[in-house]
Amino acid sequence: MKLIKQPIPSVDGKGLMMGRPAYTDDLAEPNSLIVKVLRSPHPHAKIVHINTDKALSIPGVELVLTYKDFKRIPFTRAGQGYPEPSPHDKFVLDQYVRHVGDEVACVAAKTEALCDQALDVLEVEYDILQPVLDFEQAIDHDVVLHPEDEVHEMFPIGYEPKRNIAASYHMEVGDVEAELKKCDVVINETFYTQAQMHAMMEPHTVNARIDFQNRLVLYSATQTPFHVRRIISQTLEVPLSKIRVIKPRVGGGFGGKQSLHGEMLVSAVTLRTGKPAKMVYTRKEVFEASPTRHKMRIKMTLGADKDGTLRAIDCHVLSDTGAYGEHALTVFMVAGSKVLPLYNKVNSVRFYGDVVYTNHNAAGAFRGYGAIQGNFALESAIDILCEKLGIDPLEFRDNNMMKEGETSPIFAIMGEGTEGTAMTMDSCKLEYCLHRGREVSKWNEIYPYQQISPTKRRAIGMAIAMQGSGIPYIDMGSATIKLNDDGFFNLLIGATDIGQGSDTVLAQIAAEVLGCDMDHMIVYSSDSDLTPFDTGAYASSTTYVSGNAVYKAAMKMKQMMIEEAAKRLDADVDDVEFDGTMFIANTQSLTINELANRLYYNDDQRQLMATSSYVGHKSPPPFMTGYADITIDIETGEYDINNYTSIVDCGTPLNTMLARGQVEGGIVQGIGMASYEDVKYSKSGRLITNDFVSYLIPTRHEIKNLTTEFAESYEETGPFGAKSVGEIGIDTPPAAIANAIYNAVGVRITELPITPEKIRLAMLRKDEQ
Repeated sequence: MKLIKQPIPSVDGKGLMMGRPAYTDDLAEPNSLIVKVLRSPHPHAKIVHINTDKALSIPGVELVLTYKDFKRIPFTRAGQGYPEPSPHDKFVLDQYVRHVGDEVACVAAKTEALCDQALDVLEVEYDILQPVLDFEQAIDHDVVLHPEDEVHEMFPIGYEPKRNIAASYHMEVGDVEAELKKCDVVINETFYTQAQMHAMMEPHTVNARIDFQNRLVLYSATQTPFHVRRIISQTLEVPLSKIRVIKPRVGGGFGGKQSLHGEMLVSAVTLRTGKPAKMVYTRKEVFEASPTRHKMRIKMTLGADKDGTLRAIDCHVLSDTGAYGEHALTVFMVAGSKVLPLYNKVNSVRFYGDVVYTNHNAAGAFRGYGAIQGNFALESAIDILCEKLGIDPLEFRDNNMMKEGETSPIFAIMGEGTEGTAMTMDSCKLEYCLHRGREVSKWNEIYPYQQISPTKRRAIGMAIAMQGSGIPYIDMGSATIKLNDDGFFNLLIGATDIGQGSDTVLAQIAAEVLGCDMDHMIVYSSDSDLTPFDTGAYASSTTYVSGNAVYKAAMKMKQMMIEEAAKRLDADVDDVEFDGTMFIANTQSLTINELANRLYYNDDQRQLMATSSYVGHKSPPPFMTGYADITIDIETGEYDINNYTSIVDCGTPLNTMLARGQVEGGIVQGIGMASYEDVKYSKSGRLITNDFVSYLIPTRHEIKNLTTEFAESYEETGPFGAKSVGEIGIDTPPAAIANAIYNAVGVRITELPITPEKIRLAMLRKDEQ
């Protein structure tokens, strides 16, 4: 293979670096109306009265929209397969506002200054309601966030809005209570994970226009263009055939652009005025009005025998979905389904809990999608159990974790909102990752810690993780390959490149099959009119699901070309050899250029196009071990991460450079969540961390060294043996760092982020005892 497992540069990298127009706002009509939103200053209120007269009297202000201008059609902004496993609990604009930053009204004007002027003179009278701000007190609270009759679930998800429950779930394998009673050692711990912001560089951006066929055309920074089209159609009552959604380049998503953002309001403005319109979120709006990671409380109980055999896992989760239930059930279920199978030799497992509404910003999809929360709890608890048992944590994991050829009953029971899919681990190099990580990280030299000065210690901690590769029987990818005259190809894909490099990887797959150079594979992605259907960039699905569709389409195109070449070479199809540039048979030859030109200009003319789609029947997990090598100041609790070692089994890494970038990008986000990223609210429910001064993300200063290796692995069902690599990197840092902190100073931090203040306070409490 000449392109697979190579560090091929991104197909769009050079153009983007040269600043060529590519992003959503670059492509807005120059005379677009500017759309801005008046957002709620209250976490919970009813709009009693809105006076729009003053705003509309300003010359240049074209439109003001309030809840009175929309039919009450509940929907979910979550970009998921249809019917969605998220409750339909949102209205385009509503008489109630449920978090600071929720939409009250929108204005459209010729300039941003006029918009601001109009927003300033909108008169809104609120009936301020008591908010629900403590997610542990949300169930059966006196205050109900969604009392309206229109809200509903699309299918049973445990939805009880009158109790502030957005979703609930319960599953059990074996009898956990009975099994725990038989165990020699049982540990119970409660862990808290915080909300986290996506902090992508490009803010949420959308523009709209009416084209010459009187159709609505949207350019949107979205991860899910086909879901955007469907949801706009349903909610604004516009026929699907009258909507086109185009996804230009996207400057980062991480799940934050899997939900709709300004598409509804910008579409409404353009449909009502007939004029192009655009919206670009301010950074403050990104913080206050786009989804966060779900905050969770996870109670973990583990039981084991003295010999180190793990026998039972009991996991109860309470999740805070904020004001709306986007991805509420599915993120919650992934906290179990992508974590608990790691230890597949237990006799019993229970996973249950609730997702609750609060008057916080709505939570949603975020890289890791619940697995990072569950992994922090389980992998911290495993280390706690190992200490009680007096067993080396690596030895314990080696004896109890998933191995190649094995399975877990959880795969068949838990999916994402539905039942799961039974599967065997045909590719699982977790055992190799564990032992290679021990070696590369110098675990034996450091563990549990080295005293490197009177006040500083070097320590190490680790965790293992698994994720998935798309959602079986739900996620679909499609691809069309067109042969052009002169012998180059167009690859048309609905898959969504959000900066991860999927256009490059999918072009590699097609080019490898067809034997051409990357320059001969021109990619067009994510235009709902022109490219085939794809569910979008989420669930670690693009390389595996869309990649399989590309592989199938490329094989079909190759066969079609050979059949056409056989006709012109007067040979049997089986006798034709093709090397990517030349067809050879019966001592005759034909170049691909000659074949294409004859197909389109000369004899027996026909266009060659090949289309295939793919729906996975399994979701082969990538696996990983992460080792955090830290130095901690025992007087202050401050710590640095000297090195983070990752050994990853993602099957075949199709593009070694991009795969490494995905892993290390995830690790950096995981370190941020582990160490200091924290969405904070005031006691009154106002978001405190609404800029990059108050909300800190990792920079080069904090990330000193990352060591990443890939295991030799091959997944038979993946394109050229690939599994996913987009999310697995983020999962291990919180637990690995928590375990390293414990190994260094003997205090267990169970609430993220792990700050020096928490460490020092825990050390003081420990000293007092």
